[in-house]
Amino acid sequence: MRFEINYKSIESVAGPLVVVNKVRHAAYGEIVKIELGNGESRLGQVLESASNYAIVQVFGQTDGISIDKSSVTFLGDVFRIGVSEEMLGRVFNGQGKPIDVGASIAHKEEYDINGAPINPSRRAMPNDFIETGISAIDGLMTLVRGQKLPIFSGSGLPHNQLAAQIARQASVKGSKEFAVVFAAIGITYDDATFFINEFRKAGSLSRTVAFINLANDPSIERILTPRIALTAAEYLAYEKDMHVLVILNDMTNYAEALRELSSAREEVPGRRGYPGYMYTDLASIYERAGVIVGKKGSITQLNVVTMPGDDVTHPIPDLTGYITEGQIYLDRNLNNKGIYPPINPQGSLSRLMNNGIGEGKTRADHRGVADQLYGAYSRAIESKNLSSIVGEEALSEIDKLYLKFGNEFENSFIRQGIKERRDIEKTLDIGWELLSMLPEVELTRVKKEYIEKYYRKGIAKVQQ
Repeated sequence: MRFEINYKSIESVAGPLVVVNKVRHAAYGEIVKIELGNGESRLGQVLESASNYAIVQVFGQTDGISIDKSSVTFLGDVFRIGVSEEMLGRVFNGQGKPIDVGASIAHKEEYDINGAPINPSRRAMPNDFIETGISAIDGLMTLVRGQKLPIFSGSGLPHNQLAAQIARQASVKGSKEFAVVFAAIGITYDDATFFINEFRKAGSLSRTVAFINLANDPSIERILTPRIALTAAEYLAYEKDMHVLVILNDMTNYAEALRELSSAREEVPGRRGYPGYMYTDLASIYERAGVIVGKKGSITQLNVVTMPGDDVTHPIPDLTGYITEGQIYLDRNLNNKGIYPPINPQGSLSRLMNNGIGEGKTRADHRGVADQLYGAYSRAIESKNLSSIVGEEALSEIDKLYLKFGNEFENSFIRQGIKERRDIEKTLDIGWELLSMLPEVELTRVKKEYIEKYYRKGIAKVQQ
C-alpha cells in the first residue's frame, strides 16, 4: 500500500537539488511531486534521507520553486514506466514520455526503472554469435549475444554512424525476434535526427524503441534515460522472448551528469572530480546485460564512450573497461586516412569472442584466421615504425611484405562502406585473401588443414 505525504518545509534549492526539512520515513529512490504553487508541478527523486530531512533531485529545471510557496509530496514509490509491445516503433523523451505523433500507449504493467537484480547463479554464459555485418567486428572482436561491449571513441570520430550501422544490420542466426533499444544521452538535435532517419530509411524503426535526451534537456534527466531504456529492454527480452540490442550513446554525458549531481551535493570528489562511487553506478547499468537461465530472450549492450582528449586512461573509459567484456576502439589516425569504420584491432578486444565462434556458429577456421590477422597486422605496424627510422629501402624483404600487407589489411578488411553488409563467410574469405600475400611458413597460428582448404584458394583469387 502506498502512502502519500505532503510537506511545506523546503529549506533550500541548490542547482538541481531541493532540501526538505522535517521529513520522516522518506526512502532512497522514492519519487516526489513538487507543486510550485502556480498550478505547475515537477517530479523528483530522493537522493539522501536522514531522520529529519531529505535531499530531492529534480527532473527538470528548479526555476520557480519557492521556499515559501512550493510543497513536496512524497509518493511512496520508486520511478516506474509503463511497458508494452506497443513501444516498438515509437520515440520517447528521456523520461519515457512519447514525443512522436503516435497515439498514447496502452500498458498493463509498470516496471521499476532500477530493474530487478539478477541472481548470479541464474546467469548463463553468453555463447551465440551476433552478426553485425562489419568485418572488423565480426572477424576480430566478435559480438556475442548477452555481452556488453563498449565503443571507445573520440570527439569527431564516426561513432554515431557505426552505432547506427550496427543497429540496422545486426542479427542473430536463426532468430527473427530481434529488437533494438536506442538511448540518446545528452546528444545534439542533429544527431538524434540522424539516428531516427537512419532507422526509418532502413525499415528498422518498427523493431526499435528510441529514448531521446537532448543536450539542451535537463542534464539530471540523463540519470534516468539509460535506466528507462534498459527497463524497456528487460520487458521485451525476459517477458516477450526477444533478443534485444541496447545502444547507449553517450555514456560520457551520463558520467558528466553524475559529476554535476555529486558536485551539487558537495560530496568529496574522486579522480578528476568524478564521484568515488562512479564505478558502482556504471556497473548498475552495464550489468543489466546478459542471458538468464530459463529465459528465451537476452540483452546485449553496445555503449558509446567518447574519451575526453582521446585519453583511454580517463576515469570513464577506464572504469568502463573494468566492468565490460572488451571494447571496440576507434582510432583517429585511421579516420584521418579516410578509413571507415576506423576500428583499430590493436586497441580492441572481445573477451567472450571464443564463446561465439567456431563450427556451427561462424566457421571452424575463424579463431585461427583472427589470430593470424592480428599477428600479421602487429608485425606490419612494427615494420612501419622501423621504416620511419631507417627508411623503407633498408627493410628486409619480409618486412616490406608485411608493410604491404598492413596497407592492404586497412584498405580491404577494415575499410568498409557505411551501407555495406558482409556476412561472416565473406569476412573470413577476405581474411584468407590477405593472408595469401604472406609465405606459407609465416602462417604459424592457423591449423594446416585450413591452410590446405583456404590458403591456396586465396592465392588463386589474388592471382586472377
